[in-house]
Amino acid sequence: CGYCDFNSYAGHEHMIPSYAGTLVKDASLWREAVGGRRVETVFFGGGTPSLNPIDEMAKILDGMRAAFHIDPNAEVALEANPGSITTEYLRGLHDIGFNRLSIGVQSFDDEELVILDRVHTGQQARQAYASARAAGFMNVNLDLIYGLPEQPLAAWQRTLEEALALGPEHFSLYALTVEDGTPLARDVARGRVPAPDPDMQAEHYEWTQERLARAGYEHYEISNWARPGYRCKHNLVYWQNREYLGLGAGAHSFLNGVRFSAVLLPNRYAELVDESAAALADGSGTMLHIVGAETVTPELSMADTLILGLRLVDGVDAGAFARRYGRDVDAVYGDVLTEFAGYGLLDRTPTHLRLTPRGRLLSNELFQRLLPEPVA
Repeated sequence: CGYCDFNSYAGHEHMIPSYAGTLVKDASLWREAVGGRRVETVFFGGGTPSLNPIDEMAKILDGMRAAFHIDPNAEVALEANPGSITTEYLRGLHDIGFNRLSIGVQSFDDEELVILDRVHTGQQARQAYASARAAGFMNVNLDLIYGLPEQPLAAWQRTLEEALALGPEHFSLYALTVEDGTPLARDVARGRVPAPDPDMQAEHYEWTQERLARAGYEHYEISNWARPGYRCKHNLVYWQNREYLGLGAGAHSFLNGVRFSAVLLPNRYAELVDESAAALADGSGTMLHIVGAETVTPELSMADTLILGLRLVDGVDAGAFARRYGRDVDAVYGDVLTEFAGYGLLDRTPTHLRLTPRGRLLSNELFQRLLPEPVA
């Protein structure tokens, strides 16, 4: 898609069977490092994992279960594009253990889908949702995008009203952003399309908050809403600044206080996983497919916990912050927090820090101030 900067590739279908085996091998390399910890969520995302055949998905899941202690009640989720799924396929996923589905609808308007370079139609999106229900999925998320260039509020309202009529358990709703290096960024730079209007996006967002509240959805994160009991457990791991392990080409991880990622190119990733497995077998234990390792300092960890936690509507528990770091949040960030509370962007209670509704619109202004100064 023109707006997307995911690490995805076309014309690599021939790699799928061997790539599934590579993922399983990669998982086995981390068994000791994970140390028997219970895995509460498994998430297949990025690109279009729903292109993977059911037998390969089963192979990967079985490999995960062999390598890690996956909780029997774990949230096992898949991202899917509407044009790549059928009832039969989704039933197969449900049968092997998937229990949450996130459908990348983006819009129900065919003209907007063309603008977004999506390959599905609004009717295919409706059919994908019906297929998910027919396959037995009781936890379905819809991804939608608002604030397209020159998109009137009424057009966004039509898409969201249609989505509400379907009745999913969860919504992830994002303002269109221009990511460096994407076709959209090049088109904007060359004047082919106008840049998204932040004031218009704010209008869309404010209407969305009010409409979903009336419909009974909990607004629990800046861009996410859920029926009671259906918050995305996997994404909460990120927002609570907890640890996670990413497997696959370009996948990111945060484990044992270190951030790292795997090499980007699938062919190179597969080669280096094989070499890493051989290195582990001969006792050297070098993870050759891992790049960009960064030890997270206490200062950066505190900033991450505060920034990510403020994305949650519940906010940051000041007592939990103090217990985690042995420092009071005001002792570290008091001046900045007082300043932004004075602007009406931050709400401070005796126990919590929360963004105000206006603060959610201007959250990046605060987040930039919370980051530690870069080391020279």
